[in-house]
Amino acid sequence: MEIHLIRHTAVENPEHLCYGFSDIPLRNDFAEDFKALNFDENFDLIISSPSQRCTLLADYFKLNYKTDERLREMNFGDWEMTKWTDIPEEEITPWYHDFVNTKASGGENLLEMQSRVLNFWNELTAEKFTDKVLIITHAGVIRLIIQSILEFPLENIFKIQIDYGKKVIIQMNEGYFSVQKLNV
Repeated sequence: MEIHLIRHTAVENPEHLCYGFSDIPLRNDFAEDFKALNFDENFDLIISSPSQRCTLLADYFKLNYKTDERLREMNFGDWEMTKWTDIPEEEITPWYHDFVNTKASGGENLLEMQSRVLNFWNELTAEKFTDKVLIITHAGVIRLIIQSILEFPLENIFKIQIDYGKKVIIQMNEGYFSVQKLNV
C-alpha cells in the first residue's frame, strides 16, 4: 500500500491565533496554492479531516472522499482562536514544558491525540484491498504517523518540519513501513 499524506495549504492567521479543531480560513488566494500542489488524482481511497481547510482542497479537485474525525488537528480547548500571547502564562508555561501530557482546559494532550490518530492509522493499514491512499490532514497528524513508524520519542515530534501543501509518501509492504518522501 502506498499512502500519501498531504497537509492543507497555508491559513490566514495574521493575529497568530492558537488553532487546531477550529475552522480557520485558508489564505485568501488559496486557489493559487492549490494549483501549485503536486499530486495525482489516481487513488483507491481518499480520506480527509473534516476541517474546512482540508475539505476545500478535496472539493477543489473534485475528489471522491470521505471524512474522519480522527484526522483533526490537536484540540486546544479553551485556547482555540486565542492569540498565543494572550494565553495566561500559568496555563501555557506547563504546556511548553510538557506538551505530551499537559493540555488546555477542555482540550486534549498529545497522548490523547496520538491515541485517536493511531486508532485511525491502524484501522487503515489493516485494510487488505487498497493499493493507493490519499489522506488530507494537518501537520500534527502527519507527525504522529511518522513518529509511530520511526518510533522516536514523542517529545521530539516538532523536530519534523511538515510544510503547507506538501506530501509525505509512506510505503507499506508486508507489515513494514518506509517513509519514502517528505515535503514533496
